[in-house]
Amino acid sequence: MNYSTLRGASYVLIHTPDMIEHNGTTQTIEKITTPDSPYLANLYDNIRRYDEVVNYAPNQTFIGNLSYQELKQIPQPWVNQPFEGKREGKFGEIMPELEFYGLLQIADVFELVHLEENFALTVREALNSHPLFKADVEKIKDGKKIDWIEKDIAENHAEGLYYERELVGCVSPAHQIDTNLNAHVMLENLVVKASGVLALRQLIDKHRIDPKEIDYVIECSEEACGDMNQRGGGNFAKSIAELCGCDHATGADMRSFCAGPTHALITAASLVAAGTHKNVVIVAGGATAKLGMNGKSHIGKDFPILEDVLGGFATLIGENDGVHPILRHDLTGKHEVGSGSSPQAVTTALIASILEKAQLTIKDIDVYSVEMQNPDITKPAGAGDVPLANLKMIGAIGVLRKDIEKKELKDFVEEKALVGWAPTQGHIPSGIPYLGFATEDLIAGDKKRAMIVGKGSLFLGRMTNLFDGVSILIERNSGKTAEGNQQDLEELVKREVAQALRSFAANFSIE
Repeated sequence: MNYSTLRGASYVLIHTPDMIEHNGTTQTIEKITTPDSPYLANLYDNIRRYDEVVNYAPNQTFIGNLSYQELKQIPQPWVNQPFEGKREGKFGEIMPELEFYGLLQIADVFELVHLEENFALTVREALNSHPLFKADVEKIKDGKKIDWIEKDIAENHAEGLYYERELVGCVSPAHQIDTNLNAHVMLENLVVKASGVLALRQLIDKHRIDPKEIDYVIECSEEACGDMNQRGGGNFAKSIAELCGCDHATGADMRSFCAGPTHALITAASLVAAGTHKNVVIVAGGATAKLGMNGKSHIGKDFPILEDVLGGFATLIGENDGVHPILRHDLTGKHEVGSGSSPQAVTTALIASILEKAQLTIKDIDVYSVEMQNPDITKPAGAGDVPLANLKMIGAIGVLRKDIEKKELKDFVEEKALVGWAPTQGHIPSGIPYLGFATEDLIAGDKKRAMIVGKGSLFLGRMTNLFDGVSILIERNSGKTAEGNQQDLEELVKREVAQALRSFAANFSIE
């Protein structure tokens, strides 16, 4: 069978402290319901500086400077552990808010993003030193006077942009009546696009990809791009591809809440394996709504607000080169409509179904990457250690299948457990954070198989009470390409035909 391969992945974080107050849903709701709350009054006392975000171990794992095995050895909570990090990693980077405002204007093609004139100069100067955006600095306009920006916010319902608690710009609405094009939504969507562009450019740069060879792009974040006639019509994918030099690409957006990226991974693997496309990129930008989502819980446990970054990722799926990890599009799991919603039912549908089809045991999978949320974030919020809880459930399924004895469960969990290192940006933690490490583990490392599992909460859309989830197996490449398999088949056919002819000649006689 012809398979596609995982060629590499990139990951980016953008530190956006001012967006926590002005764009995070928890904070904006608090401003409406309890504007004089102590939480808002003391908000900035609990927000980390950029250097603290860089010097945070899980963030360094996210961009590839610290292995997940090394992170596991650091005592939790990690926020209390001193660590020295770097802005740039082998998978991507951690960008400061100042530069990201420049990306917002670069991503804006309808002149909706306006920066204050002096701030625009500062942003242009800062971004001019970024190797991936030097050529785009001219797109950062001269800027507006602060009076113009204040008037646009007051009279036109523009969304303010803030830096170090000062008003430095705004995003204007794209339509005066259409709520799907108001300033708040336009800012959310431009953030998705800008952070997606950063992730894809990092992928292209880190893996030396010719963007003109990318022929399909799937964008799988959680926002909806459209107007009042088609509020989720799209297309983030092509808008990101356009700014990354993917001149020969088309693409589409794929949505399934947190499970979206794994749906996209299976789709990309199938498209390449079928020969429909040769090189498919999956990309997703970050979600402003989730900034500071559990901020109250963090402060209540004497933590800083840890949801202070936007996340983004990109990955390339290509044809089988005999080297990179194989995506087994024929070995996938799915949470069906009739699967049931209990944790056991969900895990059985996503994990056990693959094991049964592949005739593998639970121990034959070296890595289970399910929901890779950082426990520093989820524990104070009452959700516990999510990756650990998922692995315990997988182990329990193994006991029921008699793959392991009950007494082996503790050792199984300890051996297989991945610690979570991803920010709670919804779709970003769901299985996908391991893809970068998978390209190493399954080529030169000691791993043979990994399972990527995406789970989602469909009930959030108020359309159904169903959960969602899909999974796919990734394997070490055997070294046989599709061409090699075809050649082997042709040789086999030739040998069999020759043998048949010889047998026929030996038994043929003329009377």
